[in-house]
Amino acid sequence: MPRASQHPKETSFNLRIDPALKAAFTRATEAEDKPAAQVVRDFMRAYVRARERRAFAVQARRDSLVIKAAASDPNSDEAQVMREIEAEMADPHFWEGAGK
Repeated sequence: MPRASQHPKETSFNLRIDPALKAAFTRATEAEDKPAAQVVRDFMRAYVRARERRAFAVQARRDSLVIKAAASDPNSDEAQVMREIEAEMADPHFWEGAGK
């Protein structure tokens, strides 16, 4: 019979840690009345999110450098867009309500 749950079956993650670190971690999680496994999963999720943000920032930086190089050609689409943005920002009405 197929599995009825929409959630995939969980798996184990084994690692070696210093016994003193494990004891301290266990005490800390117990003091907050949180299961140690849940705290580890939260750490893992946070690490993955941070890694994804860093990868996004690196790619955004690369893309911006490519666009910057393309915009140095005054006849490029990128240069035209930059001129349009600068013209919009030079309009005093552009800034109305910006601080709200």
